[in-house]
Amino acid sequence: MRICAVWLGDRPVPYRLAWQWQQEMVSARLDRPDRPDCLLLLEHPPVYTLGQGSDPKFLHFDPEQPPEGTECLRVERGGEVTYHAPGQLVGYGILDLRFYRCDLHWYLRQLEAVLMGALAEVGIPAHRQPGKTGVWCGNVKLAQMGIKVRRWVTMHGFSLNVAMDLRGFGAVAPCGLVGVSMGQVTDYVPHSSIAHIRPLVLQKFAEIFEVQLQLHDATMPPTQI
Repeated sequence: MRICAVWLGDRPVPYRLAWQWQQEMVSARLDRPDRPDCLLLLEHPPVYTLGQGSDPKFLHFDPEQPPEGTECLRVERGGEVTYHAPGQLVGYGILDLRFYRCDLHWYLRQLEAVLMGALAEVGIPAHRQPGKTGVWCGNVKLAQMGIKVRRWVTMHGFSLNVAMDLRGFGAVAPCGLVGVSMGQVTDYVPHSSIAHIRPLVLQKFAEIFEVQLQLHDATMPPTQI
């Protein structure tokens, strides 16, 4: 069974720092394929990110002048614009798909399955919507996806809205979906939290990707794993 090292952030990590970690970790994996796979499970301070080919028309503000207290970055992942803030669980997988399946659609469906499985554990009947990436409950979107792959090594990943201030999504058309309703776990399980949901996501990730998790605390920089 493959090993997957997991780094759990115990406080919001600036997006730029997590982005740098991912780039360094991908480069390290490409240099040394024997390194273990890795999963970062983090929260971020408020930030908007646009995918590599994202259309700025889905922003309701000037990207050079984002809403007060936020920043706006264009990154190399796929997908359109999204919003991150404390209370949202963000997962970045650094996986070598050559040891799983060299299929990006398969990888996205596996990430969705992880989140749907975790949500099922708390009684939320989450599902996919045909032709759309992400996780939904009815017509409400609960999780977003966007990935990048270099020589089959993945980066970026998913974000699951757990217990956050959803008003930040009002400044964009999330994932390029005009008029979409955004929701979160606490809409269905009022007393839920990141601390409640994170172990369930870890459990489902281990099951679906068939890996053994090795947890690392916040004192070890993930670039050293």
